[in-house]
Amino acid sequence: MKLIKTDPKACDCRTIPVEADEEITEADEKRFFAVVSTDLEPWQVEQVVSPKNVHVRQESLLATHWHPEFVPMEHIRARVDAMFPNRTDELLIPTQHNQLMSWDGYTGVEVDCFSSGFNRKVQLLLHFANERVEDAGVLKSMLAHTFKYRSGQLFEFMHTITRPDGARIERAAKSTGADRELIDFVRINVSKVERLLDKHWTDVPRQSVKNKLLRNWFDAMRKELGDTATDRVQAYLKAVKQLVKEGFDLSFFYRASEVIEEVRGLGGCIVIPHPEQFWPILLRDYDVDGIEVWNPQSQEYTEFLISVVNEQNGRRASGRDKLIFMGDDCHMGEKTKPEDQQDPEKAGREIGYQPAWEDLRIRKKLIVNNISRRSVIKEYKARLAG
Repeated sequence: MKLIKTDPKACDCRTIPVEADEEITEADEKRFFAVVSTDLEPWQVEQVVSPKNVHVRQESLLATHWHPEFVPMEHIRARVDAMFPNRTDELLIPTQHNQLMSWDGYTGVEVDCFSSGFNRKVQLLLHFANERVEDAGVLKSMLAHTFKYRSGQLFEFMHTITRPDGARIERAAKSTGADRELIDFVRINVSKVERLLDKHWTDVPRQSVKNKLLRNWFDAMRKELGDTATDRVQAYLKAVKQLVKEGFDLSFFYRASEVIEEVRGLGGCIVIPHPEQFWPILLRDYDVDGIEVWNPQSQEYTEFLISVVNEQNGRRASGRDKLIFMGDDCHMGEKTKPEDQQDPEKAGREIGYQPAWEDLRIRKKLIVNNISRRSVIKEYKARLAG
């Protein structure tokens, strides 16, 4: 196997294989099962239940946008108990992507849909009291259909790389500086993942069949490739993935209005997450209960969004006010990885950790309108109870 050096000026001068082996090896099989597995080893459980920070002074815990992924709720509960030992009131609702999950009487989901007026994909957080979705056959069928989106996109992602879509590959390579050796190395490895998925399809957990699988595959090679080479590969992969997402057929999704209508019929509640990424959905003035004004990916316009919600509520002649939410957008699966393979930004997200509530400038705007974690918890519980 020939090798090519990465940037010689970088401190990590390990190499990217120029002529990687096309055949699937025993090491490839082992790596594949490691990255698709949803079973936790003892060291992974220990990482999950042992948070690095404890918030002893936080008494109200509001978390309505977080993803358990494949981590058992018992371990998540242990982490939450350790992080917030002195909480006196709380509202926690998991929001797995396109899959209903429950916690202490409440069920939630983050659903992918599209705003037809602006022809773009958006997301909504749906929340229910558990009994509201016991017989929600239509909603469950809608979610089952939408759940296939992420696996379908993974296969298009892989096909773009293994059966080269010249235009996408050229654009991704140009934007990231990927050379022919790196492109071929990625193609060979993605082809292996594709073949291994076909070979072991019946044994692969469906939660693992998503774009993140490719990122995890190459991260598992970090020790042999080195950080510099792995980061170059990941940058190229991310660029290809973004082009695939941009070209995904939006007719696959249900319209946001259809989802909202179904949720209202069940007596559920709706929150718009990370609106900085979905500005058009705010302009449609959908029938929602609240707007997420802050999360780790959307921090720039928090004060502006609070003002917008407050002004809209002030002009409202009738009906319920829109509530202010903040979402931690925690993905628990990230905490099961070896620390040197974690995405630092994602790993830093925690269920219920939303520092914007304590930001002095933001608090000033909240206090004027009598908004706090405690007030939102009380009002939202009342709405969920119907």
